[in-house]
Amino acid sequence: MSMKKRKVSDIQSVIMTVLSLMTVITSISMGLLLYNRYELAMRQNEVRNTQNLMESTVNSMEQYLKNMRQISDTVTYNIIQAFDVSSPEFNQQLSFLYDFNKDKIQSIALYDMEGNLIVAEPVTLQKDGIEVLWQSWFENAAEEIENMHFSTPHMQNLFQDDAKSYHWVISLSRAVDGIDGDRPENGILLVDMKYSFIEEMMNQVNDQNRGRYYYVCDGEGNLIYHPYANEISNGLFEEDFSIVCSNEDGVYKNLRSPSGDKQTAIVSTISYTGWKMVGIVKQDIRTDSREQFRIYMVIVVIMLIMMLLLVNRIVSKRISSPILKLDASVRAYEAGEKPDIYIGGSYEIRHLGKSVQHSYEEIERLMKEIVKQQNERRKSELAALQSQINPHFLYNTLESITWMVEANKNQDAVFMISELAKLFRISLSRGKTIISIEDELNHCKNYMNIQKYRYKERFVTEYDVSKEVYPFCTVKLILQPILENAIYYGVGNMDEDDQPKITVKGWKDDTDIYLSVADNGMGMRHEDVENILKDNQKGPKHGSGVGLINVHTRIQLMFGNKYGLIVESEPDEGTTVTIHLPAVPYTKENCEALETPGKPTRNEGES
Repeated sequence: MSMKKRKVSDIQSVIMTVLSLMTVITSISMGLLLYNRYELAMRQNEVRNTQNLMESTVNSMEQYLKNMRQISDTVTYNIIQAFDVSSPEFNQQLSFLYDFNKDKIQSIALYDMEGNLIVAEPVTLQKDGIEVLWQSWFENAAEEIENMHFSTPHMQNLFQDDAKSYHWVISLSRAVDGIDGDRPENGILLVDMKYSFIEEMMNQVNDQNRGRYYYVCDGEGNLIYHPYANEISNGLFEEDFSIVCSNEDGVYKNLRSPSGDKQTAIVSTISYTGWKMVGIVKQDIRTDSREQFRIYMVIVVIMLIMMLLLVNRIVSKRISSPILKLDASVRAYEAGEKPDIYIGGSYEIRHLGKSVQHSYEEIERLMKEIVKQQNERRKSELAALQSQINPHFLYNTLESITWMVEANKNQDAVFMISELAKLFRISLSRGKTIISIEDELNHCKNYMNIQKYRYKERFVTEYDVSKEVYPFCTVKLILQPILENAIYYGVGNMDEDDQPKITVKGWKDDTDIYLSVADNGMGMRHEDVENILKDNQKGPKHGSGVGLINVHTRIQLMFGNKYGLIVESEPDEGTTVTIHLPAVPYTKENCEALETPGKPTRNEGES
């Protein structure tokens, strides 16, 4: 993956990631908040429903107990106190009352204060060995004669049963005043209510509800009914009913069950008995409606996240697209292309694009101005350097011609003037700075022909230049100053016996061209060689002050600092000056490019 693609991915992915995280967090938070609010509302609704159902159940149970109380009052006031207990009417009325209410009561019995059975309905015999004096229903009625007393559920064990079945009853007992013949008779009335009636009523309530249940206990915490009574007796279920039933009527939230679960308890007192009905609502109740709402919320949250993610993608693309387009145009500009800087998107992006475009335009203007100034400076430096050479050489040559004329060497003078004309034709080159190496070598030969006459051919000049280098570019007038130095400070003052010689070589090496001028003169010291190409006071300066540094500077101004002169010399061994040039073919395009600084050239080997 390219840097550009990584950049594009980075910008859009960052925006998309941030928006997606915000979307997911917000959606899940809203979903959890709504679900918690729904859970709270459902719990509150469960509590209200429990209260309403308990109220209805308590009213039904109170109505049932009221009927039992009315039966007791009827037996007490309309039978016991109205009829002689030994009269047939008494038994007839008692039997009639039992038959009318036998679906609700198990039996009706009357005992005297010594615990002897006076009468019972239905007619039956009391079991042997039964001592009623010590039973709780009898004791409570005898001790508090003004009140009615309700017992906890128990197995009836007073009367014989031919079917030998067991009956769970709740005993209502009270003290009564009766008539036995001519004397008043006090006794204890016992009405055994069928526990099954209360059990069925409570079972109906508990069967209708999942996650909540109801039970009944007396004021002392004795259990009267519990849907899990068998489990409690077997130790499989625990209930703090004694603690809960000791509370006043009301709603008690966040109670801990023996198993550690949170629950809500609703307590309501049943009239006439002091009993208390308790409704338990588990906090983690799971109803069908809650499960459906949970699934619904999950679906809604997922759909919301997917929708928002799609919106986020569109938004992130709209936000990042102008930035990416601006980045692409800037990168293309940096790569050397000249595209229009993208200006679009929001106000801030447009402002940024305009600022970047203005900056690039200003940079480009300044660069052109700098290049123009550098070109002008370069041209002026080249012109100044070349002006240093031309007068110098002209003075020397004219001096030689004057000497020949004075010596009446007219033919030699004519030759010198002819060679000088050829030399100046190349030197001028119609104002051009770049010429071919072939022309530069011809210029060199013309110059050396002139110098031979001056020095009466006291030295030899050899040429070993490969024709391969002829059709390449060079700065004009670079060999002549080197040859001049080789003559004046190398072989010019040598004896003929020393065989003074100047050798000019030229060759091509890959994409570079080398021209060398070697003499076998007296050479130079190492310190002079090190400083000769440096623009300081340590380098040797002779004659008019022009020399190797001039040529070296002009080459570098034209081709760059990696090119120029290489000077090698040893005392009494001679000196070799090598010119290092790039292999730029001598074509019209390359000449124009070199004559126009800043315009690229095409070297040999480049496509």
